[in-house]
Amino acid sequence: MSNKQTPAVMADVQGLADTRRIAINRVGIKAIRHPVKVLDRSGGIQHTIAVFSMYVGLPHNFKGTHMSRFVEILNGHEHEISSKTFPAMLREMVRKLEAETGHIEMSFPYFIAKSAPVSGVKSLIDYDVALIGEICHGEIASTVKVVVPVTSLCPCSKKISERGAHNQRSHVTVTARILEHVWIEEIVELVEAQASCELYGLLKRPDEKYVTERAYDNPKFVEDMVRDVAAKLNAESRIGPYIVESENFESIHNHSAYALIENDKGHS
Repeated sequence: MSNKQTPAVMADVQGLADTRRIAINRVGIKAIRHPVKVLDRSGGIQHTIAVFSMYVGLPHNFKGTHMSRFVEILNGHEHEISSKTFPAMLREMVRKLEAETGHIEMSFPYFIAKSAPVSGVKSLIDYDVALIGEICHGEIASTVKVVVPVTSLCPCSKKISERGAHNQRSHVTVTARILEHVWIEEIVELVEAQASCELYGLLKRPDEKYVTERAYDNPKFVEDMVRDVAAKLNAESRIGPYIVESENFESIHNHSAYALIENDKGHS
């Protein structure tokens, strides 16, 4: 006679009905770190660590969602992750969790190799990037957020000072709906071209002279920065609604200067 016992059926508490009739907009997992491989414009692959948040909408009649399925989906996408692959992940997520709406956000450091302007010495500089995908009843929207550090030099300081002008490092943040594929490098280059000067990871003395004089010849208020970036985003047909922000970490004040422009570009 066998001593084996038939395993008991595990109760599915999350699958029970709920009687409060209150839907939940987002439920899921937040701030889980996971290794990813991100494609770059050169055709290479960057190995990095991303912080993921994954949510679905929960109808009023469901008690809970199955949290483990989010992790299963994440572990099932070990291949290259980019804005191109988000639609597949979103569709898989809402299908496995039987939801109508879903949201995936991944934040990660992205590195770009840059050559110094005079010596040509190469170095890496990092940018904070977030890819955001949303799905609602089968319709998908992809958004990218890039924080670009740059140099800004004050036009007023230059005008009124006999010697020099104060300058500072600034963070320009572009959050844009992507209508057609855009490389992260393209957004970085668009922003850097509008700054007083771009930043580099490594500079020799001739390079320092160049960037100092470049910034002095190209002063920008925080208002100039967001307007100039916005003008370029307005002309880019692959980018839909956007927000552009600039925060100047003032070198002569104990506060930042800040400006923001939001434009839906005719999209709802």
